[in-house]
Amino acid sequence: MMKKRDKIIYWIATAWLALGMLSTGIVQLIKMKEEVAVITQLGYPTYFLTLLGIWKILGVVAILVPRSPLLKEWAYAGFFFAMTGAVFSHIASGSAASELFGPLLLLVLTAVSWFFRPTGRKASTLSVA
Repeated sequence: MMKKRDKIIYWIATAWLALGMLSTGIVQLIKMKEEVAVITQLGYPTYFLTLLGIWKILGVVAILVPRSPLLKEWAYAGFFFAMTGAVFSHIASGSAASELFGPLLLLVLTAVSWFFRPTGRKASTLSVA
């Protein structure tokens, strides 16, 4: 049985993660001027924004909708890879340290949400005999 404290931590982290990924996904999908400038400065083509935006929005749906624990694992992994990639890209391109705050925050929220997720939202471990 999940403790009440753990449920609260999970839902707060998950709500903020979903809000952050959804908002950045929309901004990327509509190719806001500022987002185009950032992605270009990082050295990526602008069409990459469409890909990131779609996957972030689909990931938010996956982590919020009940059931489909394996799909949730993939969504968490995608968020983890996207945010570690963003951090690395900012560091490699010489971005200001302040540019790391957003991706690092979303990375922490991803880890906290994943760690505190309820049993029903966890993929069962497969045993291969």
